[in-house]
Amino acid sequence: MQSQIVTVAALLFCCGLIYVVIWNRMPSSHVVHLPTRKPELFWGALITPPVTPLLNLSSGKTTAGASVNRATLRTSELKHRINITPIPILYKKNFTKLPKWDFDDVYMQSSGARRPVCSKSLQNSKDKAFQEAAMWKIQLWLHNGHLNVSEWNRLTHFNNPYGFMEYNYTDIKRSVDLIPKPKYYQLLPVPSGSTDGCIRCAVVGTGGILNGSKMGTEIDSHDYVFRMNGAVTKGFEEDVGNKTSVYVHTSFSLTQSIIGLGESFKRIPHDEGIIYVMIPEGLRDFEWLEGLLGKKRMTYGSYKGYRPFTFYSDRFREDKFYVLHPDFLRYIRNRFLPSKTLETSHWAIYRPTNGAFTLFLALHTCDIVNAYGFITADHSKYPNYYIHRNTKTRVIFYINHDYNVEIKTWKKLHDAGIINLYQRQEKPNPTVT
Repeated sequence: MQSQIVTVAALLFCCGLIYVVIWNRMPSSHVVHLPTRKPELFWGALITPPVTPLLNLSSGKTTAGASVNRATLRTSELKHRINITPIPILYKKNFTKLPKWDFDDVYMQSSGARRPVCSKSLQNSKDKAFQEAAMWKIQLWLHNGHLNVSEWNRLTHFNNPYGFMEYNYTDIKRSVDLIPKPKYYQLLPVPSGSTDGCIRCAVVGTGGILNGSKMGTEIDSHDYVFRMNGAVTKGFEEDVGNKTSVYVHTSFSLTQSIIGLGESFKRIPHDEGIIYVMIPEGLRDFEWLEGLLGKKRMTYGSYKGYRPFTFYSDRFREDKFYVLHPDFLRYIRNRFLPSKTLETSHWAIYRPTNGAFTLFLALHTCDIVNAYGFITADHSKYPNYYIHRNTKTRVIFYINHDYNVEIKTWKKLHDAGIINLYQRQEKPNPTVT
């Protein structure tokens, strides 16, 4: 009887061993779906997700691990792996709302992240919710060396600009391999002569609230000024200043601002030492990068016939040009600006505004951040754009952005002391006696 038990046990052990061997040899693009989580406004449920399986990037299988909130990828882990092939292309049309993966909240981190010396730095904020949501070591920049097949298989699960869903590996890799690794990971140095080591930044949006504000001198007094899109300054210096240190754009926002604004915006800012930061919004941006960094005329794609490098001034330098990493963009959406649109059939077109991404970039690269020209609850009092002096144009709430979420988020950041948001206080009419 005892020998029979031993025989059965040995047989079971062998069967189990064979199963494990077969499983590990199976190619897999298997992804575990989590139950749908309802997006909550500003640092909601996405901050502390439950313990769930994590993706083993070398095999495509899942393994039990720590909380997704704590799981990260480091640039040193992006090594070439043998026998890994791109998974089948995923298409947005096959999902009726934002698909949920067990590695939604897994992001690459960098060992080169900034360590501020400023005692007033918002990285020292006492706001518990903000500190739980913030990832100060998040990988900010996409550059050559970041994209191999294993990394592609992770990012292809996310729609643009958060990943490469629907794209072809070789098309994207060709462009990414042209992006130079930043000479300095830290976007902005502490100003020379600073006595407290603080980096003070102004982020200037295009909102009509700045029309007649006379905030120009205050804006230009900051160490660095971030602007985006149609950053018109000529003729509006009194309200918006004239200084631009960092210009954030997509290929579309850059070209359309120049085309649409005519004489008001003949070219993008070109201050001495200016830094250009690109948001890789979609396939056309990677095509743009190929023309820009290859210094060639485009012969295909959305910008056929264009010479992207001619849209920048002679100030353009590769060591002053940065491309935001899809993980950073997804992290901002997931942790700070989730929208109910993600639960609808329009999920794939939603993304935060360029201004929103710029503001969060400043929060991750500066110590003290003041925001001007961002949408507020009383936006209907002002024109859509500060250059509209003689016409009252209203803000149009397009479905690809969620302005209501951004209005509440900017106010909450302001109330928490994380940013100082310019909110215009109209002087009451004097009482006639």
